[in-house]
Amino acid sequence: MIDLEEYKMIISDLLDELPKEFFRELSGGVIVSEALVIPDYAREDDLFIMGKYQVSAGMRQIIMYKGSFDRVYPHADRKQAYEILRGTLRHEFRHHMESLAGISNSSSLKAEDEREKQEYIERHG
Repeated sequence: MIDLEEYKMIISDLLDELPKEFFRELSGGVIVSEALVIPDYAREDDLFIMGKYQVSAGMRQIIMYKGSFDRVYPHADRKQAYEILRGTLRHEFRHHMESLAGISNSSSLKAEDEREKQEYIERHG
């Protein structure tokens, strides 16, 4: 398991890969939380939130949840963590970019996430 400092360093390295335009209006930045987050619709101990894009009181930010990462990937080495976190972080940045662009149609990532949520709920009845 990677420790908190290594996790933060990986996030920092991944942020350095992104063009500065991606950070436009991301006033709350990207923060790391040690929380383990289970969505309220989870039926069992099998679903965790790895990252979240949120807009609150005009502030936009991305939160990366190390506790969830540790639960899902307890044996990940740095290379594996880097690739997993890259996917999670870019997913959250896509939410940010779509939000800035006002995209909220059926092809948006938000709609895709909602479809996946509904499929999960149906599978777990």
